[in-house]
Amino acid sequence: MAETENDQQFIEYTVKALVDHPEDVRTERKVDEMGVLITLFLNPQDFGQVIGRNGQTAKALRTLLRIVGAKNRARVNLKIYEPEREHGTRPQRDQQEAPRREESNEESGDPLDINL
Repeated sequence: MAETENDQQFIEYTVKALVDHPEDVRTERKVDEMGVLITLFLNPQDFGQVIGRNGQTAKALRTLLRIVGAKNRARVNLKIYEPEREHGTRPQRDQQEAPRREESNEESGDPLDINL
């Protein structure tokens, strides 16, 4: 196995401490002209723990990873791999049915409806 870099070791160590299935945590590291991209693979049951409420945990992980990268003079980004979204099995927002209005305010006789 190839030797892992400091940024890759850091994210694996940190995420394994957060999740319920640390044996399923793995990363891939790619370097290109834009910098370093670390893709994080998780057990699907652990996504909520890594992403956190309103994405705050994922945002904090990305911030810390950028600091580790800055120490090594590299721009490091984190991608959390979600197989449902990548393969299209999760329904998109626009595909979900939204509640439909049967009638407009004019037809319902709403006294507060003012058209200018």
